[in-house]
Amino acid sequence: QVQLVESGGGLVQAGGSLRLSCAASGRTLSNYVMAWFRQAPGKEREFVARTNWSGGSTYYPDSVKGRFTISRDNAKTTVYLQMNNLKPEDTAIYYCNARSTGASYWGQGTQVTVSS
Repeated sequence: QVQLVESGGGLVQAGGSLRLSCAASGRTLSNYVMAWFRQAPGKEREFVARTNWSGGSTYYPDSVKGRFTISRDNAKTTVYLQMNNLKPEDTAIYYCNARSTGASYWGQGTQVTVSS
């Protein structure tokens, strides 16, 4: 079992930056693919960023590529999402996900609000 707790959300003006953290407990994250998703009001949950177990491979959708960076610290069992040049359309609840064969865990989410 893995417990995930996100933090770092808040209110920021357009063009600003935030860094989200996802702290894991229960076991090490070293064998998990880690990802961030987001969900805006009235919309489906959307993939934002993913990194493999070593952190050496990352993937982003075009909507955030060049602005968001995912990183992980397996020693600290923490995953980060650095978000730069934020836009109002980035407003959503951001969720951390840990996935391995046969298992998928979610955090409770952290709210990010970008004002124009």
